[in-house]
Amino acid sequence: MSTEIRPFQMEIAAADLDDLNDRLDRARWPRQLPGEGWSLGVPVAYLQELAGYWRNMYDWRRHEARLNAFPQFMTEIDGQDIHFLHVRSVEPGALPLILVHGWPNSFVEFGDLIGRLTSPRAHGGDPAEAFHVVVPSVPGFGFSAPPGGTGWTAARVARIGAKLMRRLGYERYGAQGGDFGAYVAPEMAKVAPDHVVGVYVVGGLGFPIEKDLPEMTEAERAAYTRLMEQDWMNGVDHHALLRAAPQTFTYGWHDSPVAALAWMTQKFHEFNASGRPLEQVIDRDLFLTNVSLYWFTGTFGTSAWPYYDSTGFGWPEGQTAAPTGVYSGPPGIRRLAERHNIILHWPENNPAGHHFIAMDQPDHLAADIRAFFAKVR
Repeated sequence: MSTEIRPFQMEIAAADLDDLNDRLDRARWPRQLPGEGWSLGVPVAYLQELAGYWRNMYDWRRHEARLNAFPQFMTEIDGQDIHFLHVRSVEPGALPLILVHGWPNSFVEFGDLIGRLTSPRAHGGDPAEAFHVVVPSVPGFGFSAPPGGTGWTAARVARIGAKLMRRLGYERYGAQGGDFGAYVAPEMAKVAPDHVVGVYVVGGLGFPIEKDLPEMTEAERAAYTRLMEQDWMNGVDHHALLRAAPQTFTYGWHDSPVAALAWMTQKFHEFNASGRPLEQVIDRDLFLTNVSLYWFTGTFGTSAWPYYDSTGFGWPEGQTAAPTGVYSGPPGIRRLAERHNIILHWPENNPAGHHFIAMDQPDHLAADIRAFFAKVR
C-alpha cells in the first residue's frame, strides 16, 4: 500500500463548464403546482432565478482559485484515494484539528472557518489557541474515491481519519464534526483514544426520543415538542429516500443541473433554523460552490452511502474516551448527553442559525471551538 502524499489542485475542464451552461440553457421547466410558498417544494420562480444566477453570474473559476489557495493533497488509505486540505498555522504550539463534514456538504463547508482557526490573531483571537487544520473529503464526496462496496460505517471513516492524522505526523489532536461528522468525530476518539484530546460536535447529543418522555420534566417535554415541529424534522425524509432507491434518484441529479440544484436547495432550506431566508443565511456563491462541486465530481449518488448503507436513523450517541464539547446544547438535554459522554463544554446561548453553522456563523463557531479546546490542550 502506498503511503505517498501527493499535492492536488482542482482543475475542472472548460468542457465541463460549457456542458453545465448548455444544460442550464436547455432546462425544461415544469408548471408551478398549486400551493403556498414552499409547501410543495422549491417554488419554480425561486429556482428559475437561482439557476439564472448560477448560469450567468456565478463564477466557478474565481471560487476554484479561492479553494486552491488552501494546500490540498491526495493519499491512499485502506485502498481509498482520500482528498484533504492541510493548512498549518504559523503559531508555535498550534493544536492539530481534523474537521469532518456531513451531507449534503463537502470541504467547501469550512472555507470561511479555516483561517479563523489557523490564524486567530488576524481575527481577534488568542494566538495561543491556533490550530493546524486538516479537512478530509469523506469517501464518496468531492474528490475522494467512492466506497467500492457496502459495510461502511462512521467508525470506518473514523479509522481513515485517524490513519491520515498519523500519516501527517500528528500524535495528539482534536476532532470536530457536524451532521455526519458528528458521528465520525466521536468514533475517532474510540479508535484513537491515546491521540484524540477532545471531540467537538455542532449538536445532536442528548436529543430526547419518545422513550425518554416519561422521565422528562415539563420544560424538557416542551422543548421536545418544539424539536419535533422543526422543518428539518418534518421535511423530505432523505434518510428513507436514500435508503430506498438512491440509484433511481441519482439519474436525475447526475444528468440535470436543475434537478440537482432543486434537491440541494430543498435540503438547505429545510436545514435552515435561523428564521431568515436561506440567501440571507448562507452566501449564495458559497452555496453554489458546494452544488457545483457535487455536479463536477458526479457525487450525488456516491455521497449517499451513509444512508443506503444504514438500517435506520439514530441521533449521535458520542463517546467517553475523550472530553466532549458542543456548539449548542439545546435542544439536546445535557443529562441525557452525559449518559454516553464526558461533557466539558455545553453552551446554551451561542447564536442559532443554519444546520451548517460554519457557513452561517464562522466567527462564533471558531470562537467556541477555541474555547472548548483551550480546556483540553
